[in-house]
Amino acid sequence: MKDLVEYIAKSLVDEPENVSVREVVSQQSVILQLKVAPGDMGKIIGKEGRVAKAMRSLLKVAAARERKRVTLEIA
Repeated sequence: MKDLVEYIAKSLVDEPENVSVREVVSQQSVILQLKVAPGDMGKIIGKEGRVAKAMRSLLKVAAARERKRVTLEIA
């Protein structure tokens, strides 16, 4: 799941070298913390949050296959 978020984020931003994803794992849930350059924040969030919402939807599907819960935090 971490690779999926990283791939999507790097495809969207102007500065892919500044994309980092940190994974915090607990027993049944995973928290993914996405960090991008300040100038690329708007591209990750999208108009009215549509891009961020789409990324979260994709993560929920991937997590459901592994029977886990995923939370995406954009910092």
